[in-house]
Amino acid sequence: MGINRKFFFDYVRLHLFDGALTQPQVRGLTAIIDKWEATMPGNDDRWLAYMLATTHYETGRTMQPVRETFAPTDDKAIAILDRAFNAGRLPWVSRPYWNKDAQGRTWLGRGLVQLTHEANYQKMTNETGIDLVSDPALAMDLKVAVDIMFIGMTKGSFTGKKLADFFAPGKGDWVNARKIINGLDKAALVGSYGKAYYAAISYTT
Repeated sequence: MGINRKFFFDYVRLHLFDGALTQPQVRGLTAIIDKWEATMPGNDDRWLAYMLATTHYETGRTMQPVRETFAPTDDKAIAILDRAFNAGRLPWVSRPYWNKDAQGRTWLGRGLVQLTHEANYQKMTNETGIDLVSDPALAMDLKVAVDIMFIGMTKGSFTGKKLADFFAPGKGDWVNARKIINGLDKAALVGSYGKAYYAAISYTT
């Protein structure tokens, strides 16, 4: 049985979007649900809920692909990252991965989840069959970004952790599932979003 979309949108509008949804938010939510229903019928609905929750957090609830720093252009994002790096606010970064290469490509974060570094763009090129190395900006396309997220989170391509590690029969770890993306950063918050999305997609009558 498919998701009751009227209930879903009514529920998330009220509980996750302060009573109103924009058209870009609706398009993003719809693209994720469409992909789920077309390619993953019969799988654990908590996987879908956690992917929606991850998108909700990682995109600042725009539900659209975003650049790292939420900048409107690559150049603006690079400038923001440079300032932060030079001020010592990115201690985990040893080398600025966002600097443009000889072909003018930058490997800054893009998508529904933040795909960063050339090696990860190459990995997702191999996984998706989409040439993200020649044109990393393709990660800003909604369909491409959805494909990247589904593959990365179901196969464990981002960190080695995958959805099945945390959501399986007899197991439901909404907090530690954050390790699929980024350690335990904002883990409880993203988990709370996941539970709300799960409530929205679980209605079947």
